[in-house]
Amino acid sequence: MQDKMTNKEYQKYVDKKTPNSSLAKDMFLAFLVGGFICCIGQLISDGYRMLGLPADIVSMGTSATLIFIGAALTGLGIYDKIAKFAGAGTIVPITGFSNAIVSPAMEFKSEGLVLGLAAKMFVIAGPVLVYGITASVFAGVIYFILSMF
Repeated sequence: MQDKMTNKEYQKYVDKKTPNSSLAKDMFLAFLVGGFICCIGQLISDGYRMLGLPADIVSMGTSATLIFIGAALTGLGIYDKIAKFAGAGTIVPITGFSNAIVSPAMEFKSEGLVLGLAAKMFVIAGPVLVYGITASVFAGVIYFILSMF
């Protein structure tokens, strides 16, 4: 027969098993790694600019390159190691979003290309896309209405 834990006992058990982390250290690592990712993005952008590309192409190329790098590092299992070290520093929007799309797809690739990889690709990112697009449509409608006055 299994004994049931009370909520207090369970919380005590979790606190005992959970490793302590230094908030200052976590914030420093997040800042350091997040800043490093941003510096890489700036270097990529500067590289495209030095090639003489127009500003809009530089922006799109930088975004696409960072998405590719994030996806490739996730596929190789490197992004998760970086995230474990840096914590929130890897949630820099573009690479974090890329990781959020690729991770579930990698997890379910054994289920096949359609029902595994393709269907599970947007498990995490899907709600973000739905609410982001919906919010942008509402903001656009409000902007349109206000601009009429």
